[in-house]
Amino acid sequence: MSYSVPVNLIISKNELEKHLYSLPNIPEAIPYVTSYYREDWGFCLKHSLRSQLVEGNYKVFIDSELKDGALSYGELFIQGKSDKEILVSTYICHPSMGNNEVSGPALATFLAKWVMTSERKYSYRFVFVPEIIGSLCFIKTRLNELKKNTIAGFNLTCVGGLQEYSFLPSRTGDTIADRVSKLILNEIDPTYKTYSFLERGSDERNYCSPLLDLPVVSIMRSKYGTYKEYHTSLDNLDFIAPKYFQGSYDVHTKCFELIENNSIYMSNTIGEPQLGRRGLYPTNSSETTASAVMDILNLLAY
Repeated sequence: MSYSVPVNLIISKNELEKHLYSLPNIPEAIPYVTSYYREDWGFCLKHSLRSQLVEGNYKVFIDSELKDGALSYGELFIQGKSDKEILVSTYICHPSMGNNEVSGPALATFLAKWVMTSERKYSYRFVFVPEIIGSLCFIKTRLNELKKNTIAGFNLTCVGGLQEYSFLPSRTGDTIADRVSKLILNEIDPTYKTYSFLERGSDERNYCSPLLDLPVVSIMRSKYGTYKEYHTSLDNLDFIAPKYFQGSYDVHTKCFELIENNSIYMSNTIGEPQLGRRGLYPTNSSETTASAVMDILNLLAY
């Protein structure tokens, strides 16, 4: 169990059972259990091993310590032409999980390398935090910058396992991050599964909270909590696959490219712009070519 209090005592099997965590339906898997906000202790183990425990007394010893400390997180800021930025956040708190954990930091690392291959219109902020608690600390540190400059955000989790794509929208569901993600997913895999923001469960809870309300979404493969290996020892390197990870990489880089190339063109002339000298207007008039040029002008007007 994560965040266990120190223990040194002898107890009966019945009392020990109250502190054991196993999965009867997956007897060879070790569950992942945490106790963040309540002091507790326990042991996670295979149910097949738990079933072999005999009656009697057991010595329980957990050599841990509870004390005031500090929370550390990683942050990489890549300056673009604009101070407006794209936020990429992932978490680093339970690295024994494959899809649910290490796939996110791995993808963030490769996305950061991709961003740095050329000059970008927007700035990019990559954040590596302990889940939930870490994002709260990061928000407190960067609150004004986040509210002022974030135009889109992506929370990276569960990006390496199983074939399906899934999408968790922002709280409002209509941000540029939402629109870009759905456009790219429809192009790559129209059968992707969309979840409601009410089915959230990761750092998007903090980023999209009402008083902050950042445009943060999650593009995943198999969403946390939807596969039997979730939060168990079976969510390992055998569960994730390079081709699924590559697909997640491709989706996110396409989203970044679309945001980078998204522009609203506005005329800077009063009256019709002079297109002839730029080779955009025919030298001899005809109804067909004139109609085509008007179509172009109408498109530019939007």
